[in-house]
Amino acid sequence: MNIFEALRESHEKQRNLSEKLIKTSGDSKERRALFELLKNELFAHAVGEDRYFYIPLMMTDSGLNITRHALAEHHKMDELLEQLTEMELSNPSWLAVAKKLFDTVHHHLQEEEHGFFQQAGKILSAEQKESLAQQYLAEYKKYKKADKDSLT
Repeated sequence: MNIFEALRESHEKQRNLSEKLIKTSGDSKERRALFELLKNELFAHAVGEDRYFYIPLMMTDSGLNITRHALAEHHKMDELLEQLTEMELSNPSWLAVAKKLFDTVHHHLQEEEHGFFQQAGKILSAEQKESLAQQYLAEYKKYKKADKDSLT
């Protein structure tokens, strides 16, 4: 497995969870569970991706600008997650912010998979791609909480 395949696995989970989340309403058990799963998925993914994908790419001149943009998008997602965490799940504005998060996540994943990955593929060697995948997966698993429900 290479780094791109490893990242795409989490991307699919993020898409699935965020799509389900914006279909929920009120302070329901389902909304609460989906939000916690999405929050953890985004966190575990970002920690591993930042350390074992973005940082190695930042060490190259050609990877610096694209990496900065991706990290800025991670920061935007973090801010939206924080905003959602501080709001009551029954607040009518909660869903509007969740939809902003959905849009941001989906935009970021689209950009990564259809632009950033191609650029990174030219920078990293085949060996690096495999090594980074192993390191990313180990880091991701370290921060990933066990899914109590199979909502993903």
